[in-house]
Amino acid sequence: MRNFPSLLSKSASPSHRTGPPALTQNPPFPQHVSPPGLQHGPHFHYGAKIRAPHALVMTFLFRNGSLQEKLWAILQATYIHSWNLARFVFTYKGLRALQSYIQGKTYPAHAFLAAFLGGILVFGENNNINSQINMYLLSRVLFALSRLAVEKGYIPEPRWDPFPLLTAVVWGLVLWLFEYHRSTLQPSLQSSMTYLYEDSNVWHDISDFLIYNKSRPSN
Repeated sequence: MRNFPSLLSKSASPSHRTGPPALTQNPPFPQHVSPPGLQHGPHFHYGAKIRAPHALVMTFLFRNGSLQEKLWAILQATYIHSWNLARFVFTYKGLRALQSYIQGKTYPAHAFLAAFLGGILVFGENNNINSQINMYLLSRVLFALSRLAVEKGYIPEPRWDPFPLLTAVVWGLVLWLFEYHRSTLQPSLQSSMTYLYEDSNVWHDISDFLIYNKSRPSN
C-alpha cells in the first residue's frame, strides 16, 4: 500500500518570526490563534484567486446570456466565495482565541467547535458557491478520516492498494446517476457531463473540436 502523505507540515522556524522579542517569545495567545495569524491566513485575495478562473471557464462554457451578464456572474461568484472565506477565517480564529482565553489553554475540541459555529454562520446558506465548497471539503474529510482510522488502528491497514476499486466505484456510480437520476447531481457537474457525454454525439464542423461543441437547435 502506498504511504500516506504527512498530514501535518513543519512549522515555520523561529528565525522567520517577526515582531518585538517579548511578544514573539510570550504571545498573549497561542501562535495558531494570535492576531498575526489573522494577517497571514487565507484572506479575501485567496478566494478571488481560486474562484475567478473557475467561474470564468464555467460561465463562458455553460452559461447563456450577454457578455455583461456573464461578467457580472463571474464577479458575483468571485465576491461571494472570497468574502465567505475571509469571514470564516476571521470567525474561526477569533473563536479559537476566545476559547483559549477563557479556559487558559488550548484543547483539540476548540478547533471543532470554532469551525462548527463558523460553518453555520458563514457557509450555512444553501447556494451554489457554498455547496461546491462543502462538497470539495467533504471528499477530503472522508479521505482523511479513513487514513486516521488506519493510523489509530480502528481499521486494519489494507494489504493491497484500494484506490483502483474506489475509482471504479466512484465512476460507476456517477455515470449511473447521470444516466438515470440526473437531477440528483450538482448542477455544474450535470453541465460538465452533458457536455462530455451528450453534446459530443453531434458533429457540426471543426469548431466543435477546436473551440466548443454544443448541441444546436435544428432549423
